[in-house]
Amino acid sequence: MSADARRQLVVNGDDFGLTPGVNAGILDAHRHGILTSASLFANAPETERAITIARRTPTLGVGCHLALVDGVPVLPPWQVPTLAPGGRFRRTWRSFIAAAVTRRIDFNEVERELDAQIDRLRSAGVALTHLDAHKHVHAYPPVFEIVAKLAHRAGIPRVRVPCERSPIASVARHATASGARRQAMENLALAPWASRDRRILAHHGLDAPPLFLGRALTGYFTRAGLVALIRRLPAGITELMMHPGYADEALDRVPTRLRRQRDNEVAILTHPEVRDAVARAEVILTRHDARPFRPESCTHASTR
Repeated sequence: MSADARRQLVVNGDDFGLTPGVNAGILDAHRHGILTSASLFANAPETERAITIARRTPTLGVGCHLALVDGVPVLPPWQVPTLAPGGRFRRTWRSFIAAAVTRRIDFNEVERELDAQIDRLRSAGVALTHLDAHKHVHAYPPVFEIVAKLAHRAGIPRVRVPCERSPIASVARHATASGARRQAMENLALAPWASRDRRILAHHGLDAPPLFLGRALTGYFTRAGLVALIRRLPAGITELMMHPGYADEALDRVPTRLRRQRDNEVAILTHPEVRDAVARAEVILTRHDARPFRPESCTHASTR
């Protein structure tokens, strides 16, 4: 079977470095399940511990989870006054886009800050396999242009295009589930940006992005749903975005709607039925740098 005909799956955990519980959940989902990759914040409360985990876990692919909203910059606030007014990023995706469209953000600051985030992790000894962004803010093409340029400069092979293909079909597939339907509609709205983003990657000589899955089902995954998704994976490389973790006290202080859903995702990713589905479908688990991953166990032992 040719490499192009094989079904390959990158299972990525977003929000690495957010809280101790999120770090522990990502590590458990990797050691005892099918998680192959994680996206690491450069300046979150538990980034230092996550860097230590990444160094000690060479089987885990690690990318930079770029942040332009809902956090604090790596650079001193005086260097990014339009990006982080008052020393903090804007709280929401919508407020960032509104400020960007109305030219209240200096995009030179965006480039300097994102470059600093990438450098923060690389300087700490993390070999980055990919770039993506918190709240998918990099999908906005002017930001994506900067991200692609930085990826090319740093030799980082992959940049996520966070839009599921066949977006109309995705809306139809989730028509009876209100939460997933709303997220599928948001995915559909991003389709024009995604088309431009793919052209930007090609312009910078970067790899075409893998097929992307997980946007519509963020917070709504079930074990049966994941098994069904694995069975219908197409040939080629697919990235499945997940948010595993454990809901701890630190997470209670974070503005996120994903709380107990994170525990659920750890349980799903480490369940024997899910690993069996991967084996039966002859899916190859891999990372963004094409390094294969073979889970040694699928126990529920905790690393906390």
